[in-house]
Formats: sequence, structure tokens, C-alpha cells
Amino acid sequence: MKKDTTVIRAREGDLIHTFSNVVFDVKGTVHPEDKLIAFPRFIPSAVGTRKGNNTTYGKVYSLGERFQYLKDNQPDLIVYDPVFGETLCEVPTEQIAQLYQPSEKLAQLRDAKTRSPLEEKAYQLAVRLKEKAGIPWNAIGISGSIMTGLTTDTSDIDPLVYGVENSRKAYAALQKLRETKGSGFKAYTKAELKTLYDFRVKDTHMSFEDFQAVENRKAFQGMFMNTDYFIRFLKDWNETAEQYGDVTYQNAGYCKVQATVENADDALFTPCSYGIGNVKVLEGPALSPICEVVSFRGRFCMQAAVGERIEAQGKAELVTEKKTGKTIYRLILGNKPEDYMVLLH
Repeated sequence: MKKDTTVIRAREGDLIHTFSNVVFDVKGTVHPEDKLIAFPRFIPSAVGTRKGNNTTYGKVYSLGERFQYLKDNQPDLIVYDPVFGETLCEVPTEQIAQLYQPSEKLAQLRDAKTRSPLEEKAYQLAVRLKEKAGIPWNAIGISGSIMTGLTTDTSDIDPLVYGVENSRKAYAALQKLRETKGSGFKAYTKAELKTLYDFRVKDTHMSFEDFQAVENRKAFQGMFMNTDYFIRFLKDWNETAEQYGDVTYQNAGYCKVQATVENADDALFTPCSYGIGNVKVLEGPALSPICEVVSFRGRFCMQAAVGERIEAQGKAELVTEKKTGKTIYRLILGNKPEDYMVLLH
């Protein structure tokens, strides 16, 4: 039975299962009418290692792989979006068979009589984070393969925290939990960081030294009871005012810049953003003012703090507010493997 298209409201961390038997992950909170911006994550595959919905699935990781799958199988979902000024995957809501939401999954785990070993770890992580942070149950969710039941022996734990205040409390709690013996949480060792680097560098090119300089100070990732975890933080619905079309984004070229981070209030959230100043354009069009670095990818969260000098490379966009006509330039990271943001020493 098809869902009523008027009630599908989805955001980052949610997954959708379409009638074509593909599981997509939803990107951001701003979507066109009757469509969701989402990319294939679990695809039917004869050689896949994940079983569910009477289908064997494989997982596609990089943006390149995801677009290639769409080109080969569902080219109709690839569209140029005039508001975002780029080619995206947009899934019509009428094609959605099921919406998976992280808060619902955690509620199921809490009520379950039995849990798999991985589900038990996810549940215990949520319990300890909730208690240490003093946040309500409805502020936490469990996303990723656990949410859809498409786990493997090497699957990690993908929790989410909703709301600005809840997120800040949770992050402060995580910093303490990583330093607390017996909490189950710990930072990556150098060897574990190298494993993470080898996985990510295919999709985000940078040196291991640059990677190591920022990654281990991020408390939202690490090991919990010997399993990888990666926590996303999202503003709640009432904290994100932008509607589709309120702001337009036009491609302004590809830039490499050096800048000083002047505002990192939204560095924790997905999408993350950094207000920048003292900007020097090293390569690409000499745009001014470039006021912001933004990414929809969790790997760029908490990448730099206020006062730190950064070098970043990515797509430059002209951002125009429809109501006021105000314009600025920003750099958006994560669309190409060449995109990066590193600290300058």
C-alpha cells in the first residue's frame, strides 16, 4: 500500500525503502514538494552480504558509486535541481514504500524482549548517553543498518541526537564518557584511525597527518564496547526555518582558500557550517565575500574551532536569499573526493 504523499516529512538520518526495493538515505531537511533528496545506500545484489525484505543487498558508499548505480538502474531519479544548483538524486514520495525513522527504531529496541548483540550495544550506548547527558529518550535515535535490519558482523552503530540543546549536552557527555573507565566509550587508537583513514581517503583525499590532527579530538566517533560508533547531531524541525526555494544556490566555480574560523556554532550539526574571515583565495575565481564553509557530510563536523586557520577546497556557491535579495559566497564540501578541509599549523 502506498503512503499518503502529503505526510512524508523526512530528514537526515531517516532511510526510505522504495517500491523498487532500494534503501536510500535522506539528505538534509530541505526538499522539493513531493520529493525527497536521498541517495541509494543498500541496493539489491546477488553477491551482497546483507539479507532483508526477501532480498540480498550490497552497500554503496561513495557518491560516485551511488550515481553510477542510478545511471545504470534508475536514471529518472537523477535531476538537475535549480534551487540547489546541482545534479541530485530526488525520489518522488509516491515511490516510497516505507520510511524508517531513528527515534522509532530506538523505541523498538527499548521495548524488545530480545536484541541481537549489535542491537544490545546500540541500546546500551543510548542508555549511557541519555543518562550522562540528561536528555529525553525522544532526543535520541538509532540509524544505519541496524534500523533496517541489514547488518553484518562488521556493522557499526549510528546514533542520532535531535535538538540544539540536547546535542550540546550529549557532546559534552561524550567527551567525559571517553575519559571514563568502564563507560564502554573510547577514542580511536592510531591503528584504528589508520583503518578509518584508509576507508575515507578514497572519497576525501588528504594526508594521514592532516586527518589525524582533527579526527581523534572528535568525541562523536570512536569505539563503544569494541564496535565503531558515529553519532550525528541534528537541529530539530522547529530549529530549521529554511523551506525549499527560500534560498537559491548557484555554482560559482571550484576554489581553494585559506581562512580563519570566526564562528563554529553549527560545526556540530549535519549540515555543518563554519563562518570564516581573513579569506585568501589560492586557486579558482577570486570571489568575495566567501563567508562560510558548509558540508552535508558528517566527516566534516567539528573539523575546526574558532580562531583556527584552515585550508579548504570545494565548490563555491553564490547564495541568494529570495526575500531580501542578500547574497554571499560559500564553499560546500563533500561532493568530490578532491574536497577537503585541514588545519594550518
